Amino acid sequence: MVLTRADVADLLERAPRALAVDPAYEDRIGFDVDFMPVRVPLPLLDPTIADDAAIPAEGGADPVLRYHHFSVVLSRSRRLARWTAVNLDGRRRYVTDRSSDSWALDPRLPDSEQVGESLYADNDLDRGHLVRRQDPVWGDTLEEALAANDDTFHFTNCAPQHADFNQSPDTWLGLEDYILNTVADQQLRAAVITGPVLGADDPVYREVAIPLAFWKIVATVDEAGDLHATAYVLQQEDLVGGLGPRLDDTGPVFGPYRMFQVPVTDVEAMTLLDLGPLRDADPLAGTADDGGAPAEGAGIGSRMRQVRSYADIVR
Repeated sequence: MVLTRADVADLLERAPRALAVDPAYEDRIGFDVDFMPVRVPLPLLDPTIADDAAIPAEGGADPVLRYHHFSVVLSRSRRLARWTAVNLDGRRRYVTDRSSDSWALDPRLPDSEQVGESLYADNDLDRGHLVRRQDPVWGDTLEEALAANDDTFHFTNCAPQHADFNQSPDTWLGLEDYILNTVADQQLRAAVITGPVLGADDPVYREVAIPLAFWKIVATVDEAGDLHATAYVLQQEDLVGGLGPRLDDTGPVFGPYRMFQVPVTDVEAMTLLDLGPLRDADPLAGTADDGGAPAEGAGIGSRMRQVRSYADIVR
């Protein structure tokens, strides 16, 4: 979407703006599985973790939290997302300034099932957006785009990330910029599915187990009309100081991070998610080694491809 002068003036007039979460949660559609020409289903939880899904009030047995243009499923025991899924539309994208950095608990879940503000106070942990703030900021109207922007500031959509990791142009932020700019520049539609790796041995800080790796899958449709998906894992290389299973109250100190492209099946194994047709739409499909896929929450194996620049990505 090409913004008119009136649109730009309106955006400038609104920024910076206070967070204004839409109170009509029942009107949110969430991630649209039929948004692209090829259907992209929501991830399914393995039966061994299905009972751990947080269930929204009045949601029956459905664990999916629906927001404007994206959806989330939360782990009740970890109080963090199992997965997030967002629709991107490069043709109807708005560029908005960040609203005030104010986060909200989701009233559809008990506060006790969500990690809130107390984890992030007085340390170097960022409230790391899983659905990136700018990804769902599109629509037929500016109001629609702003409602999606504000929905990304729910605590259900963030996970603790060290500031150096969350903000580095060489890691998480750089990958997100690359994805969004590619979709926007080519006026594409895309689906991005993201989450933390919830490892059994993740170090605990303020009674919250801190994920040490994150994953992201980008799905688009190519010129032939076929689904195409690439998967990435951003993993901590080392913990400074040999920290043990519990972190002291000074907060975790992480070493450098590296980014890898991996087969979608590796993400499935690490997360115990069923990613459906995305596994066969992956250019790395069929590259399994004799060692098999990694276990849930485990590190990535020999099928990984380190991404030092975007030229290293296999498309």
